[in-house]
Amino acid sequence: MKYAMGLVSGALALCVTAGAWPEGRQALVGGTLIDGYGGPPIHDSVILVEDDRIVATGNQDNTPVPDGYAVISTEGMTVMPGLWEMHAHLMLNGHSDYDHWDRTYLDRLEDEIMPASAVQLLLAGITSVRDLGAPLEPSISVRDRINAGELPGPNLYVSGPFIQHEAYPGTEAFRWGVSSVSEARAHVRTLADAGVDVIKLVNQDQMTTAEARAVVDEAHARGLRVVGHSHRPEEIILGLEIGIDNFEHTGLTTAPEYPPHVIEALRARTARGRISGGPLYWTPTIEGLWNYGRTRENSEFLDDNCWHRGLEPDTIADIAASIEHPERLSYTQLTPLRAPTLRRKFEQLREAGVVMLIGTDSGIPMKFHCQSTWNEFDVWTRELDVPVMDAIRSATYWPAVFMGVADQTGSIAPGMTADIIAIDGDLMTYPNLLQHVDFVMKGGTVYVEDGQVNEELLPANMRME
Repeated sequence: MKYAMGLVSGALALCVTAGAWPEGRQALVGGTLIDGYGGPPIHDSVILVEDDRIVATGNQDNTPVPDGYAVISTEGMTVMPGLWEMHAHLMLNGHSDYDHWDRTYLDRLEDEIMPASAVQLLLAGITSVRDLGAPLEPSISVRDRINAGELPGPNLYVSGPFIQHEAYPGTEAFRWGVSSVSEARAHVRTLADAGVDVIKLVNQDQMTTAEARAVVDEAHARGLRVVGHSHRPEEIILGLEIGIDNFEHTGLTTAPEYPPHVIEALRARTARGRISGGPLYWTPTIEGLWNYGRTRENSEFLDDNCWHRGLEPDTIADIAASIEHPERLSYTQLTPLRAPTLRRKFEQLREAGVVMLIGTDSGIPMKFHCQSTWNEFDVWTRELDVPVMDAIRSATYWPAVFMGVADQTGSIAPGMTADIIAIDGDLMTYPNLLQHVDFVMKGGTVYVEDGQVNEELLPANMRME
């Protein structure tokens, strides 16, 4: 069956069936390679993969394919590192009513919801994901089962529960409140001992400075970076003071721009660079707000069954019913007033020198894991004038640097993990081609070829045959 997100491409021809060799020697030959480092594209490229590693890269003039390699033609394609999604919520699948979802699906997160989210992301070309907010045990379980090969999914980096001043009623499973410095440190120690990859801090301006600083200091002492919300000027200013590493969202509700004192503080922080622990990172999660007007006027894309994969029929029906009338959702009523402010805020952040990361809040109402990331990329490049190469690096190289794994993934070079995608056509000229990822390789295993999913690599409950 053709994968619901992709059109069948005529450009990708396999000499053998990819699903028959999840590991082995493979050569990707003929496409235009964008390796993630920002240099000129390599035309007529060759990538040699052995098991889960890239062993050589070059072009057809200087990198012959040795005997024993299965040749995969990428002629006419753009070949690049697998994408990162730096702000996903695997515990969410687009349902419009958070209270209902949290009550109904908490005990289905580990076995249904989060695995479904993971496979949807992977098949959309997302080979690495940062999951920012979910109950601790399911987060660790799903990540570790993916790593063990028991579940198909991206390389998963998890925060577990949010840390904040006070959990909202009914969210205590994935939001941990802080009422003292000692409790702040204890929460971080619990998360670190459980093996999370990053700490998520929200509403830090509602804590005392000492409590918020304790979260960051304890995280840094355990080698973990801290991601924080940026919805209010006070959140940003305090976050800079206590050393948050990466801010999320393009906030300040309907205000037309960030106030001068915030921009001045951001410029001062980005000027310090390595003295302050490296660049200041920002994940603006802009596309949901930007595209809402289009969703309200033409919601046909919500009927795409790509988001059904891995979900039970009753779950699918529940989600579909909840988004039947996008224009009636209380969640989106303020969005039309926020949308006109986004361009200026986005420009201010870029001008201030932050390193932008591609992330979307994937999983929130009407934001499906099989669609969100390419939409963010499209808005950046087509609407907000970000050079395509910069956007690619914000979705590949820079996320890997932030997560401390740039020596393993995020680019295409000898020694790196074979996380590779290919798109039929010239992505540098037509960036929205990313909505149809025709080839997905993660760790040397080919999950999508010629625009079709290798269904035999997926558990029976995740197949759409």
